[in-house]
Amino acid sequence: MSKRDLSRSELLNSDTDGGDVRPTTKQRQRSPTPPQPHTLAYPALTAPSGPAPAFQQPTQIISFSYTPARELEFTDSALRYLASPPPRAKLAHGYNRWVRRPETRPRLDGLLRALSAARTKRHPALANGFGAVAWRGVLTRILTAPYEERDGWEMNVMCVDGVLYFEEHLDEARLREKNDIVPRLRLQAYFGYAFESYCTSETPSAGNAPRVNVPQAPGEPPGWSGDVNTNVQWCSVVRTKLGDTRLVIGGEVDCVRGKYTGQTDTFVELKTSMVIRNTRDEARFEKKLLKFYMQSFLLGVPEILVGFRTPAGEVSTMQTFRTVEIPRLVRGKPHGWEPARCLAWGDGVLGFLKRWVGKRGDNERGQTEEGGQSEKGDGEGTGEEQQEEETRREAHPDAAVWRLTFRPGVGVELRKLDDAAVQDVEGGEGDKEEVDRVGFLPRWYWEEVTAPANGNAGVGEGKANGKQG
Repeated sequence: MSKRDLSRSELLNSDTDGGDVRPTTKQRQRSPTPPQPHTLAYPALTAPSGPAPAFQQPTQIISFSYTPARELEFTDSALRYLASPPPRAKLAHGYNRWVRRPETRPRLDGLLRALSAARTKRHPALANGFGAVAWRGVLTRILTAPYEERDGWEMNVMCVDGVLYFEEHLDEARLREKNDIVPRLRLQAYFGYAFESYCTSETPSAGNAPRVNVPQAPGEPPGWSGDVNTNVQWCSVVRTKLGDTRLVIGGEVDCVRGKYTGQTDTFVELKTSMVIRNTRDEARFEKKLLKFYMQSFLLGVPEILVGFRTPAGEVSTMQTFRTVEIPRLVRGKPHGWEPARCLAWGDGVLGFLKRWVGKRGDNERGQTEEGGQSEKGDGEGTGEEQQEEETRREAHPDAAVWRLTFRPGVGVELRKLDDAAVQDVEGGEGDKEEVDRVGFLPRWYWEEVTAPANGNAGVGEGKANGKQG
């Protein structure tokens, strides 16, 4: 009997010790049984959280700006300084002039350009390499998952040269939903941006205390620093460490207090929230503080300024929170949360991904945490196309893309994407100019980090600019 005449049941039931033939990659692709995902169970919130894994103070390695035309430049042109908003600031002001950047797939491109520039300059914080790269929002979602009760999420994950790369996965339906939000929710989203206009200035205050902005145009209210354009952002890229994984994290910084030092010690995060009218509102706000805390904690932001607003969008009161002090505000309360549990979960997710996404050789099989195996599902396209894809994957095993899916109360599951899903990840730029990609990474970056030893390769942990550290 030839290899091609063997049935799937015969292959699975054969005694491999007796020399029978194992299924080929193509035979696994044609199998009607889909691959089983790898799973990581939800943490038990009733159990003690235990000690938190070590987390290193974030160190800034580079910063960059997005211009009003959404062009990235390595300047601090978009850096803003903390100002003092006027009493009863009206957050609906300027709403009809809002330049709103359309929601698109949240690519890593800008962060990777900054990381490439920092590596070219051989920044000392990168001397020992790094183990994961992501925007702050992605890691915030992962770390706060133990207390998320409503919203699930999906991430795309790749592992190249031992480094995990993350991007949030938004399909076309989700992008349409985010772009076509109802007017009420759109206005509420604008309130946060308007608060930033009242609270920031293009120049630092002369003294230590932030000043109220002088209106930039006749007829504007006191404190208004200019109309909102969400294309404009100032971003910081930091290196930190969770457990034994060195992280490179990029995120937008709203402003700095006083002088910009080149590090994170004067960063300020600006937030708005509804006024607290009763104990129910208080509990809701303190649950929201988890996300406030984690966003700032990951980037090394020491201070959060919250403007409490009325339903109509008028700032009623303001309160400054020191990031490191926030956990004690909710400690022991029925709706409280523990950062140690979040950090332990995040460290566990990273280890889970290293185990499967970073593993070579068995990636063609769907395996569960319990060690079970299932065959790969039907392949897409013609036999010739499948052969070409097999050849490409064998030459570049790091090109595989995985989907990490979180379901509240259940946990996460990890599944390797098939060719059609990978093609969807690589495309989807919409009206923008298409970018040549390997998975979701820009091809230029892929080639930079996978090139033969030329001073550029070797970004994984324990490697220093192409040399073993």
